[in-house]
Amino acid sequence: MTAPFRSPRPARRRAARPAARRRPSGPRWGLRIGAVTSALLLAASGVGHAMVTGVESGIGRVDPFKGMSNRPGGGDGLNFLVVGTDGRDKLTEGEKRKYHLGGAPCHCTDTLMLVHLSADRDRASVISLPRDSYAEVPAHLDAVTGTQRAKHPIKLNAAYAEGGPNLTVRTVEHMTGVHIDHYLEVDFTSFMRSVDAVGGVEICTVRRLRDSYTGLDLPVGKSRLNGGQALQYVRSRHIDGSADLGRMQRQQRFLAALIHKITSSGVLMNPIRFKDVADTMLGSVRADSGFRANDLVDLGQAMRGFSPSSSEFTSVPLGDLAQPVPGVGSTVRWDPVQAPKLFQAIREDKPIAVHRARKDPRATVVDVPPGQVQVQVNNGSDRAGLGATVAGELHATGFATTATPGNSTIGKVTRTVIAYDPRWDRSARSLAAALPGAELRPVAGQGPVMQVTVGQGHRAVRRVRAEEPPQTPGGISAITGDEAVCP
Repeated sequence: MTAPFRSPRPARRRAARPAARRRPSGPRWGLRIGAVTSALLLAASGVGHAMVTGVESGIGRVDPFKGMSNRPGGGDGLNFLVVGTDGRDKLTEGEKRKYHLGGAPCHCTDTLMLVHLSADRDRASVISLPRDSYAEVPAHLDAVTGTQRAKHPIKLNAAYAEGGPNLTVRTVEHMTGVHIDHYLEVDFTSFMRSVDAVGGVEICTVRRLRDSYTGLDLPVGKSRLNGGQALQYVRSRHIDGSADLGRMQRQQRFLAALIHKITSSGVLMNPIRFKDVADTMLGSVRADSGFRANDLVDLGQAMRGFSPSSSEFTSVPLGDLAQPVPGVGSTVRWDPVQAPKLFQAIREDKPIAVHRARKDPRATVVDVPPGQVQVQVNNGSDRAGLGATVAGELHATGFATTATPGNSTIGKVTRTVIAYDPRWDRSARSLAAALPGAELRPVAGQGPVMQVTVGQGHRAVRRVRAEEPPQTPGGISAITGDEAVCP
């Protein structure tokens, strides 16, 4: 039986304020009354449930659990399998041209995410499942040919084409050992309409993102994306060499930004606005028959207590990134040690990311991963040991420090100097982000190693991280939502 949603923790009571001598009149007072009334209406679950009861009629229903047996046992919390398909039949021809959505759909899963909502409803864990993952689907009835097929290897995203939601759920449960409680399926149309319903989503990037296949073209900095632009952002996989892994990381950052927008924009505090957004978001979504309007309201109430750090994101740890399989093509293999540990944490309702204390400063996002930046540190101040201290701090935040710190070759300097070869200017800028106030000094022919001369005015090394941290084989790399949204 599906575990019921728990009510959110009661809000902290504020001290009562003295009654005002005069009751204000006019539109402003009316707005205040309206805001308070809306909050009370949503808090009264009976009214909230009544407001969205009609939403159920717009949800397409599927039965992904039909005939399933020998399923994994249910743990604490609630698990959703969220599937994104490439359906686009409800888009206009103009939208298809504008957002590069021409061509025939493959009727397969473009995105697969396992979403875990903790038992106390104060944490959401999102795990991206690479669509090219090597999988072995169980024996099943082929959805296209109607013939019985034996167990065979396949790419994970092709399970949907062969056996629809049912085979997709069976395959994911077999691979992860995680019991799926609910199934949600989103196509291109419902995705675009949902983003537009919340007024767009803000995305930040430290470098220009261009993909001629999807038409994506985002400048450095902050951009507000509408539904079509957001779809370009989450679909792009030809931006750099990271291909599908980079695309999954962008999808995670987008989902973090969407959660932040929903929980911070007042949507969950206004029952009428909540119903309008829910109508739009679920109007073309398909879900299992067990996902009801009551669950939607309870989920909305739980999310009212969410902050950006309430969500955490990762991808399945990978082993072999390009293993050819006859008749299937190039696949990616999950790490046989780390992947089971990740799914065990989900079954046991444990966090998968390190949640930093609120007082800890947020890491500055940089273009080039610190581990790819080679640094030699020298002391250019009269403070003994400062070079070694800075080298250790740079190493701690991920930079590839080299050799033993020495004394300055350019004499004493007041301001820290970063000497760099112009061919490695992106690396130099990433290093400069960790050394606020440092002077960037180009030196032709220096090579890939950055030369840092620590100045007398040095104060501290700032923590940095890559915008799209590479997932190294055999490791679990997870971030919290506050690290994924715009600062």
